[in-house]
Amino acid sequence: MLESLTGFVVVGVAILVGWILGRIDLLGEHARPVLARLTFFVLSPFLLFVVLAQADVRMLFSALLPVSAIAAVVVIGVYALLARLAWRRSVGETVIGALSAGQVNSNNIGIPLSLYLLGSAAFPAPVILLQLLVFTPITMTILDTVTFGRTSLWRSLARTASNPIVLGSALGAIVSVSGVELPPIVMEPAVLIANACVPILLISYGISLHGQRVLAPSGRRRDVLVATALKLLVMPVLAWVVATFVFGLSAQEVLVVVVLAALPTAQNVFNYAQRFDVGETIARDTVFLTTIGCVPVLIAVTLLLG
Repeated sequence: MLESLTGFVVVGVAILVGWILGRIDLLGEHARPVLARLTFFVLSPFLLFVVLAQADVRMLFSALLPVSAIAAVVVIGVYALLARLAWRRSVGETVIGALSAGQVNSNNIGIPLSLYLLGSAAFPAPVILLQLLVFTPITMTILDTVTFGRTSLWRSLARTASNPIVLGSALGAIVSVSGVELPPIVMEPAVLIANACVPILLISYGISLHGQRVLAPSGRRRDVLVATALKLLVMPVLAWVVATFVFGLSAQEVLVVVVLAALPTAQNVFNYAQRFDVGETIARDTVFLTTIGCVPVLIAVTLLLG
């Protein structure tokens, strides 16, 4: 069990380095927006391309996919209804909050934890596929429309289709499904750039924590707490119910989908919030709380189901 904490230690050290850089102001006042744009437009597309291109196509479309999809969609829907109907949040804040509740960190935390807890790094692949090829295009279309005032559906869809994150994900999935083995002269440069994504994203997140207080009175406390509860408690329980009683999965498969559902909020949600300048407090605080809170949750899940 001690080895399973390695993924959290790696993430925590990178965030701490970012916080220190922010505290001493080493990179200057423009560090956050510059790193955010670098991650969004360059590094994330390469990372997502590499992850999906190297994924086993049989794992991509396994029974884990519909279970993860149902759990995520229900949680996202519950949060969206609360935010829009009860709290009267804007569309942009609702989208960011809903993603904070239902989009898991399937890559830089999910992959190492899957390796240490479940014995294989391939299990998060269906969730990565779902989030990047379904959730991301929808999210980009909505945020692009409400941020830039796009009124034409086709224009919004065209802009979304040209989004580098969507392009990188789609190309990676195409390579995996087609079975094409790209030569090293193509893959090695992509891997080199992709490897820079996670540390820079985490360092950027750490920089954003400097001078901020989690659950500050001026922030969206209710939004953050509800998103955190949905992410850490409701989503894993829902995944267990669906996997066990609807799909009748094996004990090992049930453990996999519950562990994936209990992962913390994806840092990409914070990246989107920064990019579109909406809901940044909700994303930042939820990522922080779920990253810490998922440790006892994952330990409990592995003890109960493992």
